[in-house]
Amino acid sequence: MSFNKIAVLGLGKVGTLAAKLLHEADFSVTGYDIRPRDLPFAVKDTDLISPEALATEFASVEAVLSCLPFHLNTVIAQAAHDAGIHYFDLTEDVPTTKAIIEMSKTAKGLMAPQCGLAPGFIGIVGAAYIAKFDKCRSIKMRVGALPQHPTGGLGYAFNWSPAGVVNEYLNDCEVIEEGVQKWVSPMEWKERIFIDGLELEAFTTSGGLGTMCETYLGSVDNIDYKTMRYPGHMDLMNFFFHELLMREDREKAGEILVNAKPPVNDDVVYIHVAAEGLIDGRLRREEFVRGYKPIDVAGGPQTAIAWTTAGSVVAIIEMVRSGALPSRGFLKQEDISLEAFLATKTGGLYK
Repeated sequence: MSFNKIAVLGLGKVGTLAAKLLHEADFSVTGYDIRPRDLPFAVKDTDLISPEALATEFASVEAVLSCLPFHLNTVIAQAAHDAGIHYFDLTEDVPTTKAIIEMSKTAKGLMAPQCGLAPGFIGIVGAAYIAKFDKCRSIKMRVGALPQHPTGGLGYAFNWSPAGVVNEYLNDCEVIEEGVQKWVSPMEWKERIFIDGLELEAFTTSGGLGTMCETYLGSVDNIDYKTMRYPGHMDLMNFFFHELLMREDREKAGEILVNAKPPVNDDVVYIHVAAEGLIDGRLRREEFVRGYKPIDVAGGPQTAIAWTTAGSVVAIIEMVRSGALPSRGFLKQEDISLEAFLATKTGGLYK
């Protein structure tokens, strides 16, 4: 089912860039935000938590991309389901995704959450690397969105949603360990990683795997996802959330952290995927390691976290429009071909 008219909800940095990239890819875009914006497509201010208002707006489009905070997405997804249109989002929130999976069972369009960087692009890469093996024994996926020039003990800057970061630091993490699917605590399993001589630490965080544990249970014995940070970050965040009890007030925790470590323009996104297993009877290790920095795209400079996140979902939307992906049901990121993803207009940014 080819489509062209799409609504983009929430025009922050990522939402605005995604909308611009969709516009450049010849979609008919309508943006929704409470702030007036000077953009090359229509922008509306609508009550996006009202099912009635959403039903009215969704009657005139064929797809919706939600770039809103994760806690609003269930209502948005339900409205898209009821309107029979395609739904896309960037969420890492596991309960939200589980609710959308249930909706997808009766959907007339495609329900595609988790289409950002992690979950999202990382799962597309992970699946491609699992497929290289006759028998894959482990896949380890790591992502770090970091300032290029860190300061202080945390070595961090909140270029991403503080609510999303707090959520992934505090919610339990799904893994497969020795063939057993289980849940483990966040901000644990710390390890050292070196990328081009730069030392980073990685630790468990929630949501990055999307649906991969369910998909590969029984075929891959070890799967885990970790966030990468500069050394020392995890211990300080555990102190902040658990010894100072900031886990009891997530909203306040986000405010404190953003006030202490505001966004920066010079960021970098590191991706480290390592798979091990048998190829023609021999044990091998295959790696995908990249460092993505800011680029000029869609009319101006874009931070690494903005273009890698927006670029991923826009490439997927392009693939759905072209018929390269299904047009109804639930979309798993691991069902997306990395080669086909990179061949799209927007996916080519990752080459």
